[in-house]
Amino acid sequence: MSEPDARLTAWVHGRVQGVGFRWWTRSRALELGLTGYAANRPDGRVQVVAQGPRDDCQRLLDLLQGDTTPGRVDTVVADWSQTREPISGFSER
Repeated sequence: MSEPDARLTAWVHGRVQGVGFRWWTRSRALELGLTGYAANRPDGRVQVVAQGPRDDCQRLLDLLQGDTTPGRVDTVVADWSQTREPISGFSER
């Protein structure tokens, strides 16, 4: 039995704009087969929304909190919910 899909919304704080962070996040999410987007926020954070199997969303969250990201991640605030409307692909916004 496959696990249910989940929706991860993560707000990444630190020096994460202008350093290729959204591109890097998109690449990792696509490798995991997730859909969603990574978007710059006006306050300097990057918002990441990913949908797919919860284990794969957790893997993406672990990567966002890891030490291989571009720039500098100070903290990641994550929120879990049920999936919403289908999202096609994974985009940078």
